[in-house]
Amino acid sequence: MARERSPALWLHPQTSATRKMPVCHRILLLLWLLHFSSVYSDITDGNVEHLKREHSLIKPYQGVGTSPSSQWDFRGSTLVTSQYVRLTPDERSKQGSIWNTVPCYLKDWEMHVQFKIHGSGKKNLHGDGFAIWYTKDRLHPGPVFGNQDHFVGLAVFVDTFRNDLQGMDRSFPYISAMVNNGSLPYDHRQDGRSTELGGCSVKVRNQDHDTYLAIRYSKGRLTIMIDVDDRNDWKECIDIGGVRLPTGYYFGASSATGDLSDNHDIISMKMYQLMVEHTSEEDNQDWTKIEPSVSLLKSPKDNIDDPTGNFRSTPLTGWKVFLLLLCALLGIVVCAVVGAVVFQKRQERNKRFY
Repeated sequence: MARERSPALWLHPQTSATRKMPVCHRILLLLWLLHFSSVYSDITDGNVEHLKREHSLIKPYQGVGTSPSSQWDFRGSTLVTSQYVRLTPDERSKQGSIWNTVPCYLKDWEMHVQFKIHGSGKKNLHGDGFAIWYTKDRLHPGPVFGNQDHFVGLAVFVDTFRNDLQGMDRSFPYISAMVNNGSLPYDHRQDGRSTELGGCSVKVRNQDHDTYLAIRYSKGRLTIMIDVDDRNDWKECIDIGGVRLPTGYYFGASSATGDLSDNHDIISMKMYQLMVEHTSEEDNQDWTKIEPSVSLLKSPKDNIDDPTGNFRSTPLTGWKVFLLLLCALLGIVVCAVVGAVVFQKRQERNKRFY
């Protein structure tokens, strides 16, 4: 799902029309261009040259299998077809997963996941969801959406079933993220609320259109975006800084069903390398030795009573930054105009006395 990136027009030589513009108009044009640049750089444009095929799962899934040359391996109830990878069928008590066999040594990356959740269960009678992983270990089945508990790394959960009947402040399906160094359990009874970094409610089940999830990690910031409304538009779900993830971990996806079930399909997982400059100190650091951690403004346990499910207030988006800059510019212009009018009236008043 490629996203068009706005060209950096302000880097081009000025045309004659631009040179004739008033200064205030040039400033407004620059603000508009800065705004659109920030908006379109929120998510990678999906250029092929940044696509890392060794970490991508793409139709017709030729690199999937158990041979030594395979780049993806699977286990459990996972079914690989030419059109999708079904982690679990719409049957009870199933577990399935698929894992990249190649460790990822990218410091800055973005994973785009196209998925589909569908089944015959009626409202609230389906489950349980699936998870996208970036972890130290792979192919370890367990109770957390088909993967092991006390994992080491990052997990993004797409949870379709509510276990916590007291947590009625959020609707399901619900997307959340968790970073773990192996010391924390995932609490199913509270839908992982005590350890989540944030989340958002989404309508992704039994949709007739494509549904997407994007996970970006760059310079210690974790951002999760969704495109689930068939509008070809990314929306922010989670954005949090202070996240430390090492290199050399594995990407994967897993799912599980219990007494309730659904089909959990992965259509594609596309990994993009982000071109980001780092300081010499960061470049010289051994990123494989980093312990997964998050520097939070408050403890994860404080998030239990947070009705928004987020640790931080929403960051300034491109539109907010633009509006703030525009308001500041308008304020300056108004002050300049008022000052000019007052100065002119004083000059006229002074002339009357001579």
